[in-house]
Amino acid sequence: MSNSSSITQFLLLALADTRELQLLHFWLSLGIYLAAVLGNGLIITAVVCDHHLHTPMYFFLLNLSLLDLGSISTTLPKAMANSLWDTRDISYSGCAAQLFLIVFFLSAECSLLTVMAYDRSVAICQPLHYGT
Repeated sequence: MSNSSSITQFLLLALADTRELQLLHFWLSLGIYLAAVLGNGLIITAVVCDHHLHTPMYFFLLNLSLLDLGSISTTLPKAMANSLWDTRDISYSGCAAQLFLIVFFLSAECSLLTVMAYDRSVAICQPLHYGT
């Protein structure tokens, strides 16, 4: 018989110990989440529906909105659920998935912002060559 154990869940540190503050955290997080979904949804809808916005910069903004939706949807729903239901645990696989997704979305956002900065630099410094 061997002495071994396996980790199945991680315990999270609560932001507040009182129930009222946990509910306040839930409602504030819900407001921030809905504002982010609504704002990014409006950007995505405007760029997709208006053919005048089918330019490289708006293509980058569309992708940035999609990445922002992905990054905010990775961690915030679990945090809101923990605040609402007064739970403090996350499974090992859920934690690994959240870590992988947040690193992926944030590194993709960083790369996209770098490409957007280069695009604007070319548009400003070399306006006659921008079309090519």
